[in-house]
Order: sequence, then structure tokens, then C-alpha cells
Amino acid sequence: MTFKLAIASEVQHTLGQRLRLHRLAQSLSQAELAGMAGLSTGAIRKLERDGQTSLETLIRVAQTLGLVQEFDALFEYRHTSIAQMERAEQAKQRQRAPRRSGASRHRTHFNRDSGGEP
Repeated sequence: MTFKLAIASEVQHTLGQRLRLHRLAQSLSQAELAGMAGLSTGAIRKLERDGQTSLETLIRVAQTLGLVQEFDALFEYRHTSIAQMERAEQAKQRQRAPRRSGASRHRTHFNRDSGGEP
């Protein structure tokens, strides 16, 4: 399955099923995987059933199953042009997002005593 057009629940379910296949390929029960990962059996069951889990649980399961290297390229910024490469290099040096220009940068504060008038 490709995730490009999938909704979040489909992605979660698919990831849960993939992890289940890896667990079974290693001949581990849910209880064994839970013990090895320092998690409850319920957390593993819920992850495999519908993909509902915390990021920490996902990482622990991936580490335990020897899949943590799969995270290496996850969300890695990929350049498609020289201009993007230059912007990315500048962003590495920048500590804050660039300021907005014009009126969108200034917020209007309302005076409570004047009935909400600025």
C-alpha cells in the first residue's frame, strides 16, 4: 500500500499489520514482544489491531524487532532544485522562522472597556 492518498487511520492500520508480520516472522508472541520492549501486552495488541499507539511505543517496538533503521529516512528533507538546496542550507544556520511582512505580522489588540473596539 502506498500512503500518498491514504487517510490517517489507513496508514495506522497498515503500519500495525506490518509490525505484526515482523513479530510473527520472528516467532514472537505479543506477550514476548511486550516484555522485550518494556510494554504491556495491551499496547502491542492495540498497535497491531488498529495502529493506535504513541510514538515512544512505536519506536520501542521497532527497536525490539530490529527495524529502527527504517526511521533513518523518515521525513528527511529531499531537495528537488538548487534553490531548495540553498534555502535548506540557510535554514540550518537560522534559529527562527523568517518574519512575516506587512500587516499580517501585527496583531490587533481589543480594548475590553470599549465593547471590543480596537
